[in-house]
Amino acid sequence: MAEFVQFLIGYGYLVIFVWVMLDQIGLPLPAAPLLLAAGALVGTAQLSFPLVILITVLASMPADLMWYLMGKARGGKVLNVLCAISLEPDFCVRNTEAVFDRLGPFALLVAKFVPGLQTLAPPLAGVTGMSLGRFLFLDGLGALLWSGLFAGIGAIFHNQLETVAVVIAELGVWAGLILAALLLIYIGYKFQQRHVFLRSLRMRRMHPAEVHERLNKDEELYVIDLRHSHDYQALPEMVPNSVRVPMEAIDRHVHRIPKESDIILYCS
Repeated sequence: MAEFVQFLIGYGYLVIFVWVMLDQIGLPLPAAPLLLAAGALVGTAQLSFPLVILITVLASMPADLMWYLMGKARGGKVLNVLCAISLEPDFCVRNTEAVFDRLGPFALLVAKFVPGLQTLAPPLAGVTGMSLGRFLFLDGLGALLWSGLFAGIGAIFHNQLETVAVVIAELGVWAGLILAALLLIYIGYKFQQRHVFLRSLRMRRMHPAEVHERLNKDEELYVIDLRHSHDYQALPEMVPNSVRVPMEAIDRHVHRIPKESDIILYCS
């Protein structure tokens, strides 16, 4: 621990820049603990608070701008790629879209405080057609609030954080083992949830080729397009004779679904 603190003092600004940039790209390197540590060093006059904030904002903006431009150019495909590497890919895109529906563009102000959303919010801003100027302003303001809060907390409570660091140092290897065990338990729990979810769908899933074949045979099918409006705007094409009913509105559409037909739902 002492070696890490000395390293952070000597190369603090460079470490903050690289770490935050990698975090914003999507790598599993949470930057909040690093900002707390940087704030603690601000509290002991080892680092400058304005420089910590400035470097954090500058480090986060290029990655966010890259995802924004990719979302604008590639649409919902970018969200699907990002969610495919998450622990909850079946709910990832829809949860992000739900946040944007509730908060609108101001979701960018809180995105960095929500794990996962910080990477998904910029491309979704591009998918929804947000202007570049508005995106840069809101994303930069969100990065300013995020870095200021965590670094500020670290600076205010630097004495308490030093006590925690001493306890962790005394635990030594055990501290790392405990943290690793908690992380593995969490990941295992999420994978188990996903396994149960997919198993519940396995007997009811159809391959697209099978759907296409049944449509060509003029069978009695009622096909519902459940895609969110953002996904539909990114790719405004539908299965022939399907009905557009976003998942959020399915309860209001139930009485219109014919009971005598086979029902096919699709969301991607």
